[in-house]
Amino acid sequence: MLVAGTESTSSVVEWAMAELLKHPRIMKKAEEELEEVVGLNNMVEESHLPKLHYLHAVVKEVLRLHPPAPFLVPRCPSASCTVGGFMVPKASKVMVNAWAIQRDPMVWDNPLEFQPERFLRSGRDEYDFNGKDFRYIPFGSGRRVCVGIPMAERMVPYLLASVLHSFQWKLPNGVELDMSDKFGLELKKARPLFAIPSHRLSDLTLYN
Repeated sequence: MLVAGTESTSSVVEWAMAELLKHPRIMKKAEEELEEVVGLNNMVEESHLPKLHYLHAVVKEVLRLHPPAPFLVPRCPSASCTVGGFMVPKASKVMVNAWAIQRDPMVWDNPLEFQPERFLRSGRDEYDFNGKDFRYIPFGSGRRVCVGIPMAERMVPYLLASVLHSFQWKLPNGVELDMSDKFGLELKKARPLFAIPSHRLSDLTLYN
């Protein structure tokens, strides 16, 4: 959990910051929610997280478009079986393309667009991280679902909320945002995100 969870968590936060920098309107809404819930004279605490509904929607949308493990963990059936009309032999390696499933236009409206609001609409609360709905499986499903879900549910929103609330972010002058990815067992940005922070909190002693 420590090895896999650390790198995947930082990757998700990096993708989240990239998407927010690409979509200033969405970043502004997340900042306004933080200002309302936390205030500019406080630091983000874990107790604030349940009230940050829009921020959680941002995290869910990031995990939809940029799942840390795009093919999940390979599966190996203990017996031959038929799935969707296809024979899957015993002991074969099965890889589930969660990246493609979560961008499927037959399931998602405007699947390539970054829209956190889709997780706030009526009827969308069924999309949790436990893999009960096969349209949304960033952490897999079933008995082999990712054991790091409880850590990810807390750490990713907390880290993202902290960096968004404490700082204003912008890209360096003349630098274009590169959203290309590096495909593999873990989905990373092809080029690391580089952004410039400036203080946002009213009480500068909070940065000490």
